[in-house]
Amino acid sequence: MHRFYVEPKQSRENLIELSEREFHHATHVLRLREGERVVVLDGEGSELSCTVKSTTKRGVELQVYQRNAVPPLPYQLTLVQAIPKGKTMETIVQKAAELGAWRVVPIMAERTVAHLDAENTETKVEKWNAIAIDAIKQCGSAWLPRISEPLKPSQYLAQADRVDLNLIATLQPDAKHPRTFLRDFVAEKGRKPKGVTVWVGPQGALTPAEISAIRSTGALPISLGQLILRSETAAFYCLSVLNYELQAPT
Repeated sequence: MHRFYVEPKQSRENLIELSEREFHHATHVLRLREGERVVVLDGEGSELSCTVKSTTKRGVELQVYQRNAVPPLPYQLTLVQAIPKGKTMETIVQKAAELGAWRVVPIMAERTVAHLDAENTETKVEKWNAIAIDAIKQCGSAWLPRISEPLKPSQYLAQADRVDLNLIATLQPDAKHPRTFLRDFVAEKGRKPKGVTVWVGPQGALTPAEISAIRSTGALPISLGQLILRSETAAFYCLSVLNYELQAPT
């Protein structure tokens, strides 16, 4: 069944008109017809079953016939990701949304190759949000990850909320498998962490000073195995492993 996205405030209506972007996809790509059934997601846990009431050259109107409240994952997973060069960040955002990330924080680290001015930053964030929306439509997630504006590591550290478990992917010799820290947390607290943040550096790695600053806030060093991974591969690895462990039966 085809899925569409609407803003949360729209999802409270019984009749929903698709945005221009969603309208174009519905009419020019999917060629929806009146009476077809579709699913609408609002990114905040609402999943609406709808029928196409009308479709014209100017808009598509949907009639809601069932509402489902989808609970979020029992944990919030934040990816703090150094922006790689080119369009690789777009793929990272896409996969983060598909893997249920609660938040993605793009970071301008010292060794980040990409350089963004104010205008370019706004355009990038809009693009990343659009990619995240397409990703939840593809995978059926009712929750849209929050995509932050790019920050320097020091800026994020100054405003970051405390989480149960703060991790940093690193090649430092004391790094351990993520499972080690998850098991230690469960052994101490008697429950799994409800908030987990993981830092992934740029292709040239975070600088020693950046790693030191991040670890000084309590971030624990995790290893990603014996091979050196690209930045985007490291992000996928971290999100996949953490989801696997956090969703494992107790």
